[in-house]
Amino acid sequence: MAQMRYREALRDAHAEEMRRDNRVFVMGEDIAVWGGSFRVTEGLLAEFGAERVIDTPISEEVIVGAGIGAAMAGLRPIVELMTINFSLLAMDQIINHAAKLYYMSGGQLPIPMVIRAPQGAGQQLGAQHSQNLEAHFVHTPGLKVVIPSTAADAKGLLKTSVRDDDPIIFIEHEILYGMKGDVPDDNDFTIPLGVADVKREGSDVTIVAYSRMVHTVLEAASQLEKEDGISVELVDPRTLKPFDIDTVTKSVEKTGRLVIVEEDCRTCGVGAEIAASVGERAFYSLDAPILRVAGADVPIPYSRHLEQSAIPQTQDVVHAVKRILAGKAP
Repeated sequence: MAQMRYREALRDAHAEEMRRDNRVFVMGEDIAVWGGSFRVTEGLLAEFGAERVIDTPISEEVIVGAGIGAAMAGLRPIVELMTINFSLLAMDQIINHAAKLYYMSGGQLPIPMVIRAPQGAGQQLGAQHSQNLEAHFVHTPGLKVVIPSTAADAKGLLKTSVRDDDPIIFIEHEILYGMKGDVPDDNDFTIPLGVADVKREGSDVTIVAYSRMVHTVLEAASQLEKEDGISVELVDPRTLKPFDIDTVTKSVEKTGRLVIVEEDCRTCGVGAEIAASVGERAFYSLDAPILRVAGADVPIPYSRHLEQSAIPQTQDVVHAVKRILAGKAP
């Protein structure tokens, strides 16, 4: 095992896959000379050169469209968007082309590309730069959606995504880039898509959380155990599509209770889909109504204290767990 930051694990995954397969290349705004806005691609230009580490114009539609064309031609592009908020400028390319060409070509045109994009609130970047857009992509047939919460997951899942033949939206929370963790010292370390990870075992309540919220839940779980003797089981799906509903269901059957924590806004979010799926599969195992802890249905405020009130905090999770154990409805 090696200790490294989330961004360093992503960088290693890029380099290892580019050494392994000369069809893999990286493209995006300021990712070559500058090394990326979050320094994920730093150093790749020196090793792989300007033909495989490409600075692009500031045009998300062009960037994604060029990646789709390269994938159609047999290459395996990793496309970096400076922020997921800018993916809205490329939605036609992502949803109408990347997600549909394999189906519309009768299987003749696989699109083996990864679109990497940072997202998330908590850094006072305002409403247009703090969104969580995973639900938009999960809702789109033909796309896979990956959302790692740790350095090890980031590396293993990115390597798997690069090798996959489908278009993948790979979402990274901006606050996680500097977070350190243990990463296996193995150039062939991969994590399969669609396999959840039980980040913490417990017996009283199941919490499903992903991305940055995994760490918020871990803090809440430690507090609940220390102060109240409550045992929390935390399931991190790691990929939202394909989604490992079997692991979640198995956990709920054990604990009898489910809390879902997501930073994205509550209405029509991923949490609603998880709740519905568990309700269909494990209704008679539930001892209490499913609770959701989610972001507020508001544009993310710039003001620090308002921003914090709009996204789930540790105490919000603690409160939800105590409510569900008391048998109180949402």
